[in-house]
Amino acid sequence: MKKLLIIDGNAIVHRAYHAYPPVLTDPEGQIINAVYGFFSMLVKVIEEVKPDYLIICFDRPAPTFRKLLYAGYQAQRPKMGDDLSGQIKRLHQALEVIGIPVFEVDGYEADDCIGTLSVQAQQQKEKIETVILSGDRDLLQLVNEQTKELMPITGITKFNLFDIQKVIEKFGITPSQIVDYKALVGDASDGYPGVGGIGPKTAVNLLTKYKTFENIYTHIAEITGTTAEKLAKDAESGALSKQLATIALDAPVHLDLQKASMQNFAREKVLQVCDMFGFNSIRKRLDVFPAASAVNIKKSSKEPHKDQLELI
Repeated sequence: MKKLLIIDGNAIVHRAYHAYPPVLTDPEGQIINAVYGFFSMLVKVIEEVKPDYLIICFDRPAPTFRKLLYAGYQAQRPKMGDDLSGQIKRLHQALEVIGIPVFEVDGYEADDCIGTLSVQAQQQKEKIETVILSGDRDLLQLVNEQTKELMPITGITKFNLFDIQKVIEKFGITPSQIVDYKALVGDASDGYPGVGGIGPKTAVNLLTKYKTFENIYTHIAEITGTTAEKLAKDAESGALSKQLATIALDAPVHLDLQKASMQNFAREKVLQVCDMFGFNSIRKRLDVFPAASAVNIKKSSKEPHKDQLELI
């Protein structure tokens, strides 16, 4: 079975930004710790997953449909600093040089692009296994027989691969119940409340017995004590929270496997990017990309920066 690797661009670039100190600079002296960390992780994951296809999804700054549903959605998140937003722009430029397909759509999150593309991958004539690289637990709702999530657990070098069984073992619920769980407990990082007073243990117990958020309310007469009172009081809040937690599977994006083929991303193009940023250590790890064959790719005239840090 061939493999499609989908990278949650914002999640990984944020992790990279915090994994490396802001002392790593390009030949012009601009900070590029997030870009370096992103490419270092990209090479590492390609080594481990060995994908046949690769795409990357990013958030857009425009408000999403979730913000229209609930004004408090992600309201508490700090605004992205100029040092990071500038690096994301430069990362986009680097990915364009290599030719890796990037998906981002106003009104939708990267999660929605990832969800839509993973469904489209399942609809291909050839059977494809999709591996999603992200630290976002919301994406676990997409895990199924053909889709897994690869989650970083230590910095940007170690990962856990979640299939259906791994999700059940770790969280006590199935992937499809992730949105029902979020409907009950809410999500502090995204700023929506769920059902007030319902914690993780109670939520898992309810879902083990009743399977879905809606079925819990169908059988609410069977539930006793304060749990029933909490459910009755915050039914609307829980329903809204489920809407916010549910990843859209119909974002306006289209999976083109031919453009996403790893055979398109010639090693020489990645070397150009390494020269642009002075990524000396990454240059030594590029066997994961195919060498250019008939196409003569012009290399950058810039020499690697003499004082560039050598990072493992």
